[in-house]
Amino acid sequence: MQKSFDVIVIGGGPGGYVCAIRLAQLGFKTACVESRETLGGTCLNVGCIPSKSLLNLSENYHKAQKEFNNLGIEASNIKLNLSKMMENKNKSVLMLTKGVEYLFKKNKITYLKGNGSITSQNTVTVVDESKKKLNYQTRNIVISTGSIPASLPGIKIDEKIIVSSTGALSFNKVPKELIIIGGGYIGLEMGSVWKRLGSNVTVIEFLDHIIPGMDSDISTEFLKILKKQGINFKLNSKVTAVSVAKDQAVVDFADKEKTIRTRLHTDKVLVAVGRKPNTEGLNLTKIGVKKDIQGRIMVNKKFQTKFENIYAIGDVIPGPMLAHKAEYEGIAVAEIIAGQAGHVNYEVIPAVIYTNPEVATVGKTEEELTKEKIEYKVGKFPFLANSRAKINNETEGFVKIIASKKTDKILGAHMIGSHVGTMIAEMALAMEFSASSEDVARTCHAHPTHTEAVKEAALAVDKRPIHY
Repeated sequence: MQKSFDVIVIGGGPGGYVCAIRLAQLGFKTACVESRETLGGTCLNVGCIPSKSLLNLSENYHKAQKEFNNLGIEASNIKLNLSKMMENKNKSVLMLTKGVEYLFKKNKITYLKGNGSITSQNTVTVVDESKKKLNYQTRNIVISTGSIPASLPGIKIDEKIIVSSTGALSFNKVPKELIIIGGGYIGLEMGSVWKRLGSNVTVIEFLDHIIPGMDSDISTEFLKILKKQGINFKLNSKVTAVSVAKDQAVVDFADKEKTIRTRLHTDKVLVAVGRKPNTEGLNLTKIGVKKDIQGRIMVNKKFQTKFENIYAIGDVIPGPMLAHKAEYEGIAVAEIIAGQAGHVNYEVIPAVIYTNPEVATVGKTEEELTKEKIEYKVGKFPFLANSRAKINNETEGFVKIIASKKTDKILGAHMIGSHVGTMIAEMALAMEFSASSEDVARTCHAHPTHTEAVKEAALAVDKRPIHY
């Protein structure tokens, strides 16, 4: 096997495999080290892809069970076959991981299976399944090892009763009671899945609102919708202990003033309090690669560490822990190594929560702009007034566009509603090209479509919506 490369990428997730493919396209002799059995990282194996599969399948089940009869589609004896649903999810994941492996072969990328570590500025050591150590020489190294679930002090995740998102993707039966610690993306998506399939779901969140960091209008509306769907929320609450007794979990929590203490018994507990950089075992401290207080690798604007030939991208460096952010950093690094002007515009990275309705956002929130003392104007348009949403019975939510008061340049867009995860791309593109709200308002949108709500929100920035 080839022992010398132009670039070795450590980690075959969205950032790593995309980086490796782009490097190969640019003519570099490239290898990618991956410790899992399959490529694709957390996202493809136990993250975004399988969770979206279950979100879609559970939504279909919910509609067939609860909504079809009211729409003139008479269905009876609807049953859940959870094992078949899981098989479908696993089949989708397998097809996609095999697809990435095919892309490696197509682009002549060497796939190194095992745990990689950096033993010198130009050496990567890979320990394979048989514990055999193999050293590979390389001119450049890209670290893209992603992140792992975080927990809380004193809470031990066993992936059986107390689970991370990985365990929550593979329950063999629907838990009667499910408690989720954390009201962010992961917790709310998985809570939606199991609520639709029959669980009584309770979310315990430390803050007084859900989805921290998102626009408050979105957070408030989203909470209202999820409560309507039957998910229970305990906000402003701190979990003090989680224990396991007789195949059940006991969760103790209190309000932040500790005036009201509560104990709940539950079948499963999902710990969804965020993720942390996965840098253990890379030998970074020994070779002198610096990390910040949160364990993230410190890099410059060219993604270089202390060593100019060792780069880092994705969840191991600062910024949102999103697969598409890692992908674009991977492409940027590949182009930087090739002497090109690789660049990532962090102001226009969209974020999506794939519940029903979906939540999507890009750019600044009102709260951020107020804090930065930037004058702005807002346009909002409800899906209740959108014809396509009305005929599809998808009228929850709205589109909100924020623009500069002085220049009309779009500064942020925030949406809640069906299909907004796809719709947000229009606003990201508009912002990438520094468009104004007027530019979007004067762009012809097809009728009848959900995206007309974007045009109407842009019109509403100037207080001239047509249909509301």
